[in-house]
Amino acid sequence: MNRIIILGYMGAGKTTIGKAMSKATGMPFYDLDWYIESRMRKTISQLFEERGEEGFRKIEHEMLHEVAEFENVIFSCGGGTPCFFDNMDYLNRQGKTVYLKACTDVLYKHLNMGRNVRPLLLNKTADEVKAYIQSQLREREIYYQQAQYTFDVTLLDQYEKIKLAVTQLRALLNL
Repeated sequence: MNRIIILGYMGAGKTTIGKAMSKATGMPFYDLDWYIESRMRKTISQLFEERGEEGFRKIEHEMLHEVAEFENVIFSCGGGTPCFFDNMDYLNRQGKTVYLKACTDVLYKHLNMGRNVRPLLLNKTADEVKAYIQSQLREREIYYQQAQYTFDVTLLDQYEKIKLAVTQLRALLNL
């Protein structure tokens, strides 16, 4: 079993790093949100709207168990995935978990412009987005810190730095 599981707050670069790791290792990459959308034939926003966060989290939990059975893969979770049910314990049993850690300012920079496509940020002002990120990060940090590895992505705003991050992550994970 060789699974690399990438987690962290939305906007931390889970999909970007996951794709880059996939390219570097030849391991397939799955994004849990994309997988959910494909299986449910609805967007995450539609699922949130129709079923609320609790209903979405139940679907997410079920789909997580499907994706976590895939062999020799890299997959990223949604920002809230580790924080519900027994998901974090389950993830740690399924493979190597990597928390992509980013500060509030970096997350805000990544999320503010696209806040109207993120269900949890929908209809929030810029100030509300920043306050929301700070609050949620405080709440979720306890789950994220349970990952087997932590990788700080605060300075990864440029392509060259992403390539360097992949090299460093491969070394960290013995890939």
